[in-house]
Amino acid sequence: MTKPLKKKAYEAALEPMQEELVGMARWAKATGARIVVLFEGRDTAGKGGAIRAVSGHLNPRQCRTVALGAPSEREQGEWYFQRYVEHLPTRGEIVLFDRSWYNRAGVEKVMGYATRAQVEQFLAQVPAFERMLVDDGILLYKYWLTCDQEKQEERLRERLEDPLKRWKLSPVDLAARDQYKAYTKAREAMLEASHSAHAPWTLVDFNDQRLGRLTLIRDLLDRLPDTRVDPPEMVMDKLDRKLAVEEFDVLSPISSYELP
Repeated sequence: MTKPLKKKAYEAALEPMQEELVGMARWAKATGARIVVLFEGRDTAGKGGAIRAVSGHLNPRQCRTVALGAPSEREQGEWYFQRYVEHLPTRGEIVLFDRSWYNRAGVEKVMGYATRAQVEQFLAQVPAFERMLVDDGILLYKYWLTCDQEKQEERLRERLEDPLKRWKLSPVDLAARDQYKAYTKAREAMLEASHSAHAPWTLVDFNDQRLGRLTLIRDLLDRLPDTRVDPPEMVMDKLDRKLAVEEFDVLSPISSYELP
């Protein structure tokens, strides 16, 4: 078993990639490109951390994360893809889906939230849906994050015991522990139906989450068109006056926090 990637080595490798991501965002804004990235995978695989690694240095007004909850009663009566369509990007935007329309082929199928007919209909329709997105010019990238059940158990236990991570743990997560193989079977059926030349899947090993993030970001950057756009030239001249300090009349700042 290989040793986990150390934080220092991870940060050193990540920094130049984040600079490339910032350049990619400039390119998207300059060209009007519309980028959609789907993050799917095992519970605890590390979707949230991967999304933060991609978006951490991007303008949040340009790069949005979409993480939809359970559909409302109204949404349950709509075309399945309808509530996702409204979150697709406009010109120059990047949208990262923290889970996506593939919920129907994963958690909804395994946990019984969708009928067999609904799942089969989804798998039949999704290639055509994604063909429409790509034909309209959207750059679509689909990632599925993998991890062994041993790692999943370790991370679930950590969420249970760490009060700062407890919010990540839900009854559904615990109920899904016994469904590891069922999720594998559902994933394989999903890949068989929806892995295509126009919208291929990419699986990334996230047993080591830091290494997984680097692998995913490098792959994403390498698959995008040439995204080199230099920042605009700006000159910051020295001020020809004495630098001002804050002055207060109506209110003053509260007392600074005192370190223990």
